[in-house]
Amino acid sequence: MKRILVACGGAVATSTVAAEAVRDLCRKNNIQADVQQCRISELGGRAAGVDLIVTTAKVGRDYGVPVVHGIAFISGVNIEQTEDKILAALRG
Repeated sequence: MKRILVACGGAVATSTVAAEAVRDLCRKNNIQADVQQCRISELGGRAAGVDLIVTTAKVGRDYGVPVVHGIAFISGVNIEQTEDKILAALRG
């Protein structure tokens, strides 16, 4: 089971959209995943033990796991490239 955190900058609206997209992507690719949501400010306390972080806001800190910028799920631009990055991180 892969553990994925989806984080947004403020409220939970954008992370909810992105989290659903990540869940759908995992289902379509037969990847068992536990996808949780949080705020960017909570990543430091929640990143331990996760396999991937997907954010809808820019993050400069290294959490020791791959971080994919997931704003494509909100904007609709470059979704396929973002999905490819997520799949590569989960399979790698």
